[in-house]
Amino acid sequence: MKDDKFTVSFTLNGKPCSVDLKGNERLIDVLRDSLDLKSVKEGCGAGDCGLCMVLVDDKPVHSCLMMAGQIRGKAVTTVEGIGDNRTLHPIQKAFLETGAVQCGYCNPAVILAAKSLLDSNPRPSRAEIRRALSPVLCRCGSYVRFEESVLVASGEKS
Repeated sequence: MKDDKFTVSFTLNGKPCSVDLKGNERLIDVLRDSLDLKSVKEGCGAGDCGLCMVLVDDKPVHSCLMMAGQIRGKAVTTVEGIGDNRTLHPIQKAFLETGAVQCGYCNPAVILAAKSLLDSNPRPSRAEIRRALSPVLCRCGSYVRFEESVLVASGEKS
């Protein structure tokens, strides 16, 4: 019987990382189960809710749809990689300032989507913000607060 195990090396939150894969593992499962990154949530498992969003080479990706083997040589960022307890990322700080945390379940994905937007467009319009955050569904309905947070982080609103 052929051994389907292989090792994938990539960058995770700015640091080199290698994981042994069984062959058909999804990125979300490796991040949550093998690497203990619980900020990555699984909602639907079909790419519809966006809760599993991470950044791969700085672009938002649904980790429930991506096979872990596809990250070889790439940079993967989860919310744990954009700030820490002493120095929050500006979008994390803006979420706290505007009260956009509510239940918090979708926040990691929304924060990453907002970071990706601000990295590529430091002064987005409200329409651009809505479009960038639209892949993530929020059951609490915090969309207006999310939008306000991005405007605060961009310096467009205080």
